[in-house]
Amino acid sequence: MTTTTDENIAIANHFAEVFSTGDVDAILACLHPDAVYWVSGSIDGMSGDYTPAELGKLLSGVTTVYTNGALQITPISAIAQDNKVAVEAESYAELTNGRVYQNRYHFLFEIEDGKISSVKEYMDTKHAYDIFYA
Repeated sequence: MTTTTDENIAIANHFAEVFSTGDVDAILACLHPDAVYWVSGSIDGMSGDYTPAELGKLLSGVTTVYTNGALQITPISAIAQDNKVAVEAESYAELTNGRVYQNRYHFLFEIEDGKISSVKEYMDTKHAYDIFYA
């Protein structure tokens, strides 16, 4: 199934919407079975490559960290070429420890058969470390 660039942007934006619910099964349903989700940096337990199953385990473990059970991801802008979509986004979450996680991202999505086959997530890793680990 070939999708247009507009459809690919809609798929990427839908992923952000679903991600913001904290519903791990729905998040994983957006991903191609062979997808790879990569997170920038060198933070143990956060950075690196994840299969859908590994991502599901990671996400299931952090839902209890957020006061509302989810990290809100808000797309700011997107541009697409062929099956790739680049998205600027912001996040917001209040943590149960009283901290606020508010980061900026650049996501690069690749779409295959109407599903996300690859995600590269670039963010301020120092802020992530300071909020979640320091």
